[in-house]
Amino acid sequence: MTKPETRDQSTTSLRRPRVKPEHRPYLTVDGHVRIGSVIHGIGAEIEDPDGWVWALTQALNGTRTPAEIAAEIVGTRPGLMTEDVLRAVADLAEAGFLEDAAATMPAAFSDRDAERYGRGVALLRWMDRSPRLSSWELQLRLAKARVVVVGLGGSGGIAAQGLVASGVGRLHCVDPDVVELSNLNRQVLYRERDIGRPKVDAALESLRALNSDVVVTGERSEIRGPDDLERLLRREAESDGYDLLMLSADRPPAIRRWANQACLATRTPWVEGGYRGPFITVGVYAPGHGACFECHRDQDADSRDLRLAAGQDDESISPRMNWGPVNAATATLSGGLLVHAALSALTGVPREEPGFRYGINLMVPGEPELSRYPRRPACPACGGIAP
Repeated sequence: MTKPETRDQSTTSLRRPRVKPEHRPYLTVDGHVRIGSVIHGIGAEIEDPDGWVWALTQALNGTRTPAEIAAEIVGTRPGLMTEDVLRAVADLAEAGFLEDAAATMPAAFSDRDAERYGRGVALLRWMDRSPRLSSWELQLRLAKARVVVVGLGGSGGIAAQGLVASGVGRLHCVDPDVVELSNLNRQVLYRERDIGRPKVDAALESLRALNSDVVVTGERSEIRGPDDLERLLRREAESDGYDLLMLSADRPPAIRRWANQACLATRTPWVEGGYRGPFITVGVYAPGHGACFECHRDQDADSRDLRLAAGQDDESISPRMNWGPVNAATATLSGGLLVHAALSALTGVPREEPGFRYGINLMVPGEPELSRYPRRPACPACGGIAP
């Protein structure tokens, strides 16, 4: 999980400030200025009775310094002070609506990278509401990130593809299975020619062909307990370990609880996702921040009115089956939500406090589900973990 933003990059250090293209302002019928994709819920509306805020947003086009912009605006508005304009520029930058047109792409990226990742950078820039000089800082975070994916089935295969396409620096894949014909209705990472091959071998071949700049490794192994996951998370060659665990395996049934234990022990943020029939979910957790998986699971169970008769358990409400009902749509949606959760955890965009699960119910389209609970101090798993 990304660290909290620091404010050491002063907004006054924007040499040639401009409004982000995705946050282009417009005037309302009552003369207010709207900036930052108000219709997407991330913008602002500013009252502008004298009209100078609108003039300022038009002058913030990346061709002048803040001082030059202030001189221009003040020169046409008697009584307006330079300090007022400079403060407004700083406020817009602090709100995440501006970028520096003079900022250069980090030296780690080539022109080829600019072409490859430019549209993803633009999306991050759109969603990013933290002040920064260059939107490429977020892509650099991805390029330095190390992620381990456990489970290369329908969700995991899509998620692995998404991370590699997005430019994550290193991806390690773990799965014990071989490709079977019954997989191919939703595991789009594989082809008919892969039937009988270990999934890891077929996945590595496909993922490396997708993006040769990402280091993709893998192993064919089965997770039999929390110790296996903990050893895996501690085995990263670099001393800092992995930045994120992505769990997309659904067996053994206790594997999410094992992942929770291992990630708490290694202080590793993690995301998990999957599908149960038409219900697709993803969870986001980070040790010491919000509810852990067991906190969440227990409180979620307490909040539901299951009305189970004696001798029944919650498996009766939404059963798990060895031949899980799934198609390409549910698996792809699940994998896509996992990619989004992982990118958010690695870049901080959009910024979310961990400790929640959200999902889509295909039986009720357009009504996403979200459950978030506070951390339980008495939780046997995370109660003793410091923030």
